[in-house]
Amino acid sequence: MNMHTPVVRGIRTVKANANPGVVLAELSGAFATFRDKNDGALTEIRSQMADLANRFTGNGLGGNSPTDASADRQTVSAALRSYLKGGVAAFNEVMTANAMQVGSDPEGGYTVIPHFSDAITTTLFESSPMRQYARVVQISTDTFEELVDREEPDAGWVGETQPRTNTDAPNLGKLAIPVHEIYAMPKVTQKLLDDSAIDIGNWLVNKVTDKFTRSEETCFYNGNGILKPRGFLTYPTAAQDDATRPWGTIEHVVTGTDGTFGATTNGTDKLIDLMSALKVGHLANAVWKMNRKTLAVVRKLKDGQGNYAWQRALEAGKPDTLLGHPVVLAEDMPNIATDSTPIAFGNFKAGYTIVDRAGVRILRDALTQKPYTLFYTWKRVGGDVADFEAIKLLKFSAA
Repeated sequence: MNMHTPVVRGIRTVKANANPGVVLAELSGAFATFRDKNDGALTEIRSQMADLANRFTGNGLGGNSPTDASADRQTVSAALRSYLKGGVAAFNEVMTANAMQVGSDPEGGYTVIPHFSDAITTTLFESSPMRQYARVVQISTDTFEELVDREEPDAGWVGETQPRTNTDAPNLGKLAIPVHEIYAMPKVTQKLLDDSAIDIGNWLVNKVTDKFTRSEETCFYNGNGILKPRGFLTYPTAAQDDATRPWGTIEHVVTGTDGTFGATTNGTDKLIDLMSALKVGHLANAVWKMNRKTLAVVRKLKDGQGNYAWQRALEAGKPDTLLGHPVVLAEDMPNIATDSTPIAFGNFKAGYTIVDRAGVRILRDALTQKPYTLFYTWKRVGGDVADFEAIKLLKFSAA
């Protein structure tokens, strides 16, 4: 053999004429490294085998349990085969496939019962508040009547000895507001009333009452007066002031541009014009009414100094103000459009009267349509304009 030919020693390649002491040291180091790696691998294998043994025993699969069934032995055999092929991960997959778990109803999920709330998530329906700003009268008959004093007597100046002639006396008018009935009659099976996890009857009554409230509020703005209250927006409007405008007509102030405040018109000035149309005696209790879309336009209006006309309330619970008067969001007010009147300003305590014959009445009838229970619910209410001078409207029109 050529003394300079490399020889394979199993661990590394060395030269045949290398120093024997150096070769021996290198072989010793290599064997030590191999031994450490081999010991680590054996330790890991022993640990895994011990873990498997514990898991067999814990699941009653080690052969000592009296319930050691054939199916269990098959599971263990499958798990061992999987372990020999794919290690611990494959073993775990086989074992958990037959374990009880929440994710599978037949394997135990049926026993995990979800928490069922006794509340109901309710959709929010927008309304247009009128009752807290109008005059509300409780009556015990079918119609509310009231005298209306809207004229002045004549008077004149005379000298000490001049004759006194007759002067004209004022005439009286009469306001008549009939009440109208709104009703609902949903029905529910008695079994549902008895077995439901929530109080279905109470929930249903609250839903109907809320519907009544929103329905009557809409009528206070847009009702036609036929079998329902009449809204102030249904009356004719005119540009004449209170001295020349006929009774039964609401005054409007025009913006000067169809469907907008106009590019050359200061919208704040038009709001001031609308305020100025209201008599001083009504200003103390006057509020603005408009919907959210209109408010988004109005909030951007500024005066000649660049200050916003709209101001956020400084205290919690207080309304925002526009030119010093509260702003009431009323979704039954129309959107800005040509010839529309989306902004109202006035003293609604004097301008609009709501008449209640009684509150909401409920008759719970479990006999008429057995096995159903009828929730016959009704309310009698009326509403109409009482003072046509107390409400003003801004009309988005050129003339």
